[in-house]
Amino acid sequence: MGISTIWIYGEATNGSVSTTTLELITGARELADTVEVIVHGDASALASQLGEYGATGVRSIGDLGDSLAGPQVASAIAGAINEGNGPDAVLCATTYDGRDVAGRLSAKLDTPVITNVVELKVDGERLLGVEPVFGGATNVTTGFTGSGAAIFLVRPKSFEADPSGGGAASVSDISVGDTGNTNTSVVKDRFVEETTGPKLDEAAIVVSGGRGLGEPDKYEMIESLAKLLKGAPGASRAVVDSGWVPYSYQVGQTGKVVKPTVYLACGISGATQHLVGMKGSANIIAINKDEEAPIFGVADLGIVGDVHKVLPQLIAALEGRG
Repeated sequence: MGISTIWIYGEATNGSVSTTTLELITGARELADTVEVIVHGDASALASQLGEYGATGVRSIGDLGDSLAGPQVASAIAGAINEGNGPDAVLCATTYDGRDVAGRLSAKLDTPVITNVVELKVDGERLLGVEPVFGGATNVTTGFTGSGAAIFLVRPKSFEADPSGGGAASVSDISVGDTGNTNTSVVKDRFVEETTGPKLDEAAIVVSGGRGLGEPDKYEMIESLAKLLKGAPGASRAVVDSGWVPYSYQVGQTGKVVKPTVYLACGISGATQHLVGMKGSANIIAINKDEEAPIFGVADLGIVGDVHKVLPQLIAALEGRG
C-alpha cells in the first residue's frame, strides 16, 4: 500500500533549480518511494541539487530551443503514462509554466487537475490534495476515484525546502511525442525584471503596503522601510490593480504566497484574498488606523495608527541607528 512514484515538473533558471521545485521534492519524498523530476535543458548540471533534496531520478526532454516548455513537457509525461511507464501522480507548482504543463497534460490524459493544493496526504494507494475554499475559510480534501496518474497543482510555500543529504540523482532521457500545432509558438524575446535585495517569496522580512497609503508616491515609504530592514517590498491587490507597482509585488491568493519570519502590513485592511497569501508568516505586524480592520485578527502585534505618521518615525529611527 502507498504511493510508488511521483513525478515533478522541475523548473530552473541559469542552472539553478527553483525554490518551488525544491519544495515539491521535499514534500514528495515523504509520500512516495520514488521521486523523479522532469526537466529541460542541461539535466546533468541540475542532478546534484535535485538529488540533495530527495529526487532519485532526473528525466530530461533535452534543450527546448525557442519553444515553450508546456507542449513538450506535457507530451513527454503523457506519452510515458499512456505506455504504462508513468507515475502514480504528477506535481506541478502553481507558476506560469507549472499551470501550463498541468493544463496541457490534463487535456492529453482527459483527466482533471486538483488545483490550489496546500497539503498532500496518502490514503491507501491514492494521493489526496488539501485545498482552501471560500477564500481560505475552510479546507477540503480532494482525491481521484478513477485509475491513472493524478495531477496536482501545488501552491508555493506549501512545503519547506529542506535538503535530505542525498547524492546526485540519476539522469535519463524521456522522449517527446508528436506535439502537433501546440508546439508552433516561438519565444522571440525574454524580459527579466531588474530587482535589488531578496526576492519577495524568499525574503525573511516582507513589508507590504495597501490602499491606506492613499497615493502612489507614498509607496516609497514601503520600499525605504524594506531596504532598511534588508527585506522585500510587497503590496495588496488594490495597490497592484491601481498600477502603483508591478504585479510581481502582489501578495495574496492571486499573487504570491509568502511565509517570512516577519510580515509588516502597512495600511492593509486584511481582505481574505490578501490573508491567504501571508497568514502563514511567523510574525505578523499590522499598522492600520481602523482598529476593526480584519488584519488585526491575524496579527501578532498591532499598531492602531496612521501609516503616514507611523512609518516616517519608524524609518527615521532605523536610519538613526545607522
